[in-house]
Amino acid sequence: MARVSKLLYRVAVIIIVTGIILSTQTFTTLSASIDFTKSEFAFDKIVFTKHQPYSFPGIENHMIDGSFGFNAVKGGGLYILNNAFSGNPTVTDVLANSVCANGRYAGRKLTGGAFYSFDLSYDAKQIVFAYTDAQNSYGVWNQSTTYHIFKVNVDGTNLTQLTDGAYNDFDPRWLPDGRIIFISERRGGYGRCHQRIVPTFNLHTMNADGSDIRCISYHETNEWSPSVDNNGMIIYTRWDYMDRGANHAHSAWITTPDGLDARAVTLNYPNSGPSWWTNVPLAQMHLRAIPNSNKYVGTAVPHHAQNYGALIVIDPDVEDDDNLSTITKITPDAKYPESETGITTDQKYATPYPLSEDYYLCVYDPNANTNGGNKRYGIYAIDTKGNKSLLYSDPNFSCYGPMPLRPRKVPNIIPGTAKPTGQAQDGVVSVMNVYNSLLPLPSGTKIKELRIWQVYPKTTTMATDPMVSYESTESIWAGRNTRGLLGSVPVESDGSASFYMPAGRAVFFQAVDQDGTAVQTMRSDTFLIPGQTKLYCQGCHEPGRQAAVNPESVPLALRREPSKITPDPSQGSRPVSFPRLIQPILDKKCISCHNGSQVPDLRKGTTDAQTKWFSSYKNLKPYVALFDGIYPGADWNKVYPRTEPGKFGARASKLYQKLKTGHGSLTQSELHSFIVWLDSGIAPFFGEYKNIDAQLRGEQVEPSLN
Repeated sequence: MARVSKLLYRVAVIIIVTGIILSTQTFTTLSASIDFTKSEFAFDKIVFTKHQPYSFPGIENHMIDGSFGFNAVKGGGLYILNNAFSGNPTVTDVLANSVCANGRYAGRKLTGGAFYSFDLSYDAKQIVFAYTDAQNSYGVWNQSTTYHIFKVNVDGTNLTQLTDGAYNDFDPRWLPDGRIIFISERRGGYGRCHQRIVPTFNLHTMNADGSDIRCISYHETNEWSPSVDNNGMIIYTRWDYMDRGANHAHSAWITTPDGLDARAVTLNYPNSGPSWWTNVPLAQMHLRAIPNSNKYVGTAVPHHAQNYGALIVIDPDVEDDDNLSTITKITPDAKYPESETGITTDQKYATPYPLSEDYYLCVYDPNANTNGGNKRYGIYAIDTKGNKSLLYSDPNFSCYGPMPLRPRKVPNIIPGTAKPTGQAQDGVVSVMNVYNSLLPLPSGTKIKELRIWQVYPKTTTMATDPMVSYESTESIWAGRNTRGLLGSVPVESDGSASFYMPAGRAVFFQAVDQDGTAVQTMRSDTFLIPGQTKLYCQGCHEPGRQAAVNPESVPLALRREPSKITPDPSQGSRPVSFPRLIQPILDKKCISCHNGSQVPDLRKGTTDAQTKWFSSYKNLKPYVALFDGIYPGADWNKVYPRTEPGKFGARASKLYQKLKTGHGSLTQSELHSFIVWLDSGIAPFFGEYKNIDAQLRGEQVEPSLN
């Protein structure tokens, strides 16, 4: 009896110890949902990182913040899942014995920090990845609080540091020509709708050894997760909210590997009517091309949380209806976080890797809605019918970004732009026909010129520093761009234009009629990359899926030398500054009557302590047409995103309608100054983010970052 008791005791101990071991080690479960005999699963190894979404008390949770190294959760690593579909996989730590060969980490292992996004080379021999020391000093940028890019052979040899510095470098991807594209804060600038430090980050490229880093996007806000599609183009996410709401425009964009001709793929102008975008993804992240298809897969994520959500497929061959025509959700158990759900729940999926139009790898947490800040994402194989199989999960740390460890077909190598030596030369922008427009121009409109506006990257950290324009009083998050009018170029009688434009500046164009007022305007920016020689536009917001009309003859503007931009003569138009552009005219022509005895009072008055605005500027607001004031139910963050020709700016303002009748006896140049201010899109007070006192004195202040 004693022997039996001892035996039972030993069995119980073994069971308990085994349970403890299983509870603290990784586990794997394999269901019968997915048929792994399919040709899509003709591989047996998967590369992935372990990357844990952060959940720190009192720390902002936003689609931006997961890419800051000081928010990273320490731990994780770079791994290979072996025998992935066997039901009994094993895990190899790629960096277990890796010592960095160069840079600040020379002679050291990458331990104690955190890992993030990565990519496998086309020959499946090298991995490029992002790592940070994860010094959790919130809001501090230094070498230990930011992500840097490394590369290593798949067998763990030749660990090499590629980037360093006090800025985050992440989302690296191999390009077909051997260079690496990645996201970086190196260009400079800050977000416009934050009350904290949020640098902008954009597309950059470098050689495979970390040399020759180039900025290939001059977009003024953030971009994410580039990847190479089947045609050798770059598909990525751009936050595109110039003069539009901040929460809804984070859509798929496409460009060349050197940043030429960036264009939206879909849903850049979401319009679901009075429900204000409660049925569409707020952001499309982790975009990848599906093999043997024109479609892309991605993650529909929220604005005010990290980049997890539902999985979607985008079909660019379907006409974009500014709603859901191009988008299919492939995970029926997850709604679109924040838009469909109203809150940031249903963050169940992320980092889909397409095997075909029917099958995908991804990370998934079935308990994401109940796990709160303790989410655990495992690696799954899923199909488009709602079936899924767990391949691997670690109960102590989430997985991220699974992709097959096998060679891939190298896409087309698109010839790159030569890097200029010295000062980059101006490129040529050509518009075929400004009358080719998705929404018709007002009847009888004759376009005489294009205005070229530059939007300036924000150089101060707080949305309200300074309060640039009227929207700033609606919310402390309602930051708008400062801007300057570079000048104008002529439009020929057939609607064509061709002109020289400087590289490296974010700009937008306006079509201007015979009266000198803007009829159509962009609410997005474009740019030339240094070394780029040409940029072509088919029309002025032309239908996206319309083939170019075969012209009967060469457009008139293309038969001559391109125009040079004629600088605007108005004092205070570059940058647009109310104290310099408008107040002198009010003082000269208006305040003899509008001095308190007539409404509005247009005297400068006292400078407001909060906004730093003149009384005259505040008093003119009811007479100015702002995009968020034109449409019922709109506000600074929810407004119809497309520009309706003739229904904005000076044409739509009470002020211009009054002035053009001769009220105030303005000269043509004075009237033009008002038109420029009203047509700018936001009728700003400040033209630069810094040097506030000099601007208040009406002095010319140059932008601190072009």
